[in-house]
Amino acid sequence: MDILFIHQNMPAQFKHLAPALAASGKHRVVFVTRGKGVDIPGVRCVGYEAPRPANPTTHHYVRLYEASVRYGQQVARTLLQLKREGFVPTIVIGHPGWGEMMFVRDVFPRAVILSYAEFYYHGAGADVGFDPAQPADLDTVCRTRARNAHLLLSLDMADAGIAPTEWQRSRHPEIYQPRIRTIFDGVETDVVKPDPAARFRLPDGRTLSRQDEVITYVARNLEPYRGYPSFIRALPAILAARPEAQVVITGGDQVSYGAPAPDGRSWREQMELEISLTTGPFADRVHFTGKLSYANYLSLLRVSSVHTYLTVPFVLSWSFIEAMATGCVMVASDTAPVLEFLEPGINGHLVPFHDPAAIADRIIGVLADRSDHLRLRKAARATAVGRCALSVCLPRQMQLVEQLTGVSV
Repeated sequence: MDILFIHQNMPAQFKHLAPALAASGKHRVVFVTRGKGVDIPGVRCVGYEAPRPANPTTHHYVRLYEASVRYGQQVARTLLQLKREGFVPTIVIGHPGWGEMMFVRDVFPRAVILSYAEFYYHGAGADVGFDPAQPADLDTVCRTRARNAHLLLSLDMADAGIAPTEWQRSRHPEIYQPRIRTIFDGVETDVVKPDPAARFRLPDGRTLSRQDEVITYVARNLEPYRGYPSFIRALPAILAARPEAQVVITGGDQVSYGAPAPDGRSWREQMELEISLTTGPFADRVHFTGKLSYANYLSLLRVSSVHTYLTVPFVLSWSFIEAMATGCVMVASDTAPVLEFLEPGINGHLVPFHDPAAIADRIIGVLADRSDHLRLRKAARATAVGRCALSVCLPRQMQLVEQLTGVSV
């Protein structure tokens, strides 16, 4: 059969499923994307150019919708060309987040459509209004409701959905939840695993190992959605109490989620204005790596003494599960969907997202008493392997494709 994937950042959440479906050689697999330079064995990549942006004079409630329509049009034009070439998919698997899935049904009316149900926005109960210092006003709540327009159209069109966590699934309208299956993307736990002999080279040339006291923090970008301000505000107390501790902070200076920092600064620069860590007594113990190669990132997790993961109630980071899979001692925020995986005292520790003092106290305590570390490390890895290993998740994804299409994959 013909199988179509759609995601502007190929391969993203489909980096395992797409090559698995192509591996048998029985199916033609095409990936429509804006991404360039990515090669998946057996998968044909078909690119499209980004459309022009929404008009800046468009009402701010519908500016995102306008942009999504433009993306949907670009993808629809690409799909029409594929159709003219004789490619007519039995199933289309894609991410609706940018509007790319909006008009798939109109081009391929008989295709089965599987939509990646990553998130559905609410004016309360999730990320919006979570910070008590920034309560959501009515304008924000209304704009949040409106930003679901393209997601709702894509969801209504889909035959089924797939969500990585149960909490993310539960954010979607109740009427659609029965058609959404909860299956995590999958972590290669035979690769993402502990290594007691691991070494990590710091930017200044020094090398860290498991014998050192290493506090790690990882995010795609250093920003409030991933608790970066809370973590930075906790550090002075931690560093004062733990004179041998080295802190390694990994992430970029862009914005993945939420609002940018004031005056064109990055959030790292903004927090440096509040708490300077690059000068003063702690400067030689706080290390900013920027973004790392995957191999170096895994090495960092493997030498971690305590790994801090903070997030507002939002999409769960892959890094959270990967840190558990490498056997990190986890200190994580008591927010959804973290609570779906972390049991306090069993496979890690929970801390309040907005309380730097509590975060500091917990990390200091964990570093001061390592008697329980081995048990916590083993339990964290067992959670990741048992629930999120690729060997668990990929067969479930493949089975779902078979159920939807009636074709053996």
